[in-house]
Amino acid sequence: MTIIEIKNLTVNYKTNKGYVSALDNISLEIERGTVTGLVGESGSGKTTLGLALLRILPPAATIKSGEIIVDGVDILKLKEDEMVDLRGKKISMVFQGAMNYLNPLINIEEQVAEPLIIHENITKKEAIRIARDKLALVGLDENVWRRYPHELSGGMRQRVVIAMAIVTSPDILIADEPTTALDVLTQARIIKLIKSLQKEFNLTTIIISHDLPMVSEIADDIIVMYGGKICEIGRNEEILANAKHPYTKGLLASIPDPKTPKEIVGIPGEPISLLNPPSGCRFYSRCPSARETCKTYEYERYTVGDGHVVLCNLYEGSEDECC
Repeated sequence: MTIIEIKNLTVNYKTNKGYVSALDNISLEIERGTVTGLVGESGSGKTTLGLALLRILPPAATIKSGEIIVDGVDILKLKEDEMVDLRGKKISMVFQGAMNYLNPLINIEEQVAEPLIIHENITKKEAIRIARDKLALVGLDENVWRRYPHELSGGMRQRVVIAMAIVTSPDILIADEPTTALDVLTQARIIKLIKSLQKEFNLTTIIISHDLPMVSEIADDIIVMYGGKICEIGRNEEILANAKHPYTKGLLASIPDPKTPKEIVGIPGEPISLLNPPSGCRFYSRCPSARETCKTYEYERYTVGDGHVVLCNLYEGSEDECC
């Protein structure tokens, strides 16, 4: 069952040099209780999409058009006080850089309890009790509860913000680069934690990351973005084994595999400027398979498998048309 449906969403940022098209006519669906990986390099629009789902875009951003339907309700039509009720209660977010989102003057258990006090109208004592339960659930024992953020390691702080995000028992969890700046072992533990919480609470989870190997370890579905556009959507195993879009193929080719002696190949060129994006396919200037008709491509969707959609002119009319 679909819990999130985004239709024709366009988000612009106002800058000193003009308007940046961070999201351009994005449409997608996310099924309830699944893990969706949102993948792409910096500037692809991933974080903007996450912030739009909570309607917490920065002041310079404008939602130019579109719909964001959550459980049948277009949240773009809600009043701000209605969004306050939804934000943190139905949809929670683990933001990138845990230390930046923790108050250095408030101890851990009180910070985790705060969303409960805001949304559940319960006493501080009861909120602290629930907060302690959630902290224990994410692997932080009573030795941590009354400590302060600066006393914790990066991995412990990340567990704290995850506890804050789930303390109100939301339906949807968005995690923006949840393993950034963590060592490899800690990254693995955080990913394992998110997956276990998703299974236990049937959380609809969106993982935003540039790290495709990490996303592939946890996601049921993968959405690949480039230049404010969606390139490809599919099941995890389908994307990894049968990628169609040249950008997705490029991402996979750039990932080292210790099990095979494959050559590591980077994607040539530089990301496009979203101040004045080119017409047609935004990956055209970097695409090894580009052809003249790509310059006028309007991002039609082509189904190339069960639940596998590619937005690429090379597949017009036939899934076998391209290399």
